[in-house]
Amino acid sequence: MATLTHLVHELLGIHLTKLQMDAFHFYETELRRWNENINLTRILDSQDILVQHFLDSLSCLLPLHNISGKHAPIQLVDVGSGAGFPGIPMAIISSNIDVSLVESTEKKCVFMNQIINEIGLSNARVFNERVEKLGQDCEHRERYDWAIARAVASLPVLAEYLLPLTRVSGYCLAQKTLVSESEISKATSVLSQLGGHLDQIVPVDLPDVHQTRHLIVMRKITATPKKYPRRPGIPKKRPLI
Repeated sequence: MATLTHLVHELLGIHLTKLQMDAFHFYETELRRWNENINLTRILDSQDILVQHFLDSLSCLLPLHNISGKHAPIQLVDVGSGAGFPGIPMAIISSNIDVSLVESTEKKCVFMNQIINEIGLSNARVFNERVEKLGQDCEHRERYDWAIARAVASLPVLAEYLLPLTRVSGYCLAQKTLVSESEISKATSVLSQLGGHLDQIVPVDLPDVHQTRHLIVMRKITATPKKYPRRPGIPKKRPLI
């Protein structure tokens, strides 16, 4: 089986340090241990964790590096982080990326804080809050260079979550497995309402994963109207069209 070091080098051309490898090993061990009591993931095989959690998360660096550069300081928000994906693996790899992890479930936030504290990540912090509230908070609204979400909702819903958090000229990224022309069409219309447009779609093929992943990259071109995001639960219950 391929090691994470080999997989990351193949994907990104980056050589992991021993400290980074130790961090990922600890992360994997704790993920499996905590999952005995908290529903964090259905993926428990060691190799599957390396590929479908760690490598999948790190694939988000492909458009980040292409657009923002490998070493530029980046303020990034990860929406619906769950067990910390994709934000924590990105923070482990890239000290230049300052990661804010947003998660509404308190137990998952406790897990992420445990990982961050034990690894000693100074460039990651956790917010136990609904993203709709953060999008209306002046401390977070239109502050981030990149806003990322890992398939927590449809693209129109994700756009309403992400665009308000992103600064003008910043980018949003949605990780999706299946994405239809209909969903893209609906998202394009919604993006125009929120001050953004579709920038690119990056296909990603992971080892031993049969379905191609897609990184949907959206760029923010004007300020998002202040009425967005709407109240918690409304974007998902009544998506914009």
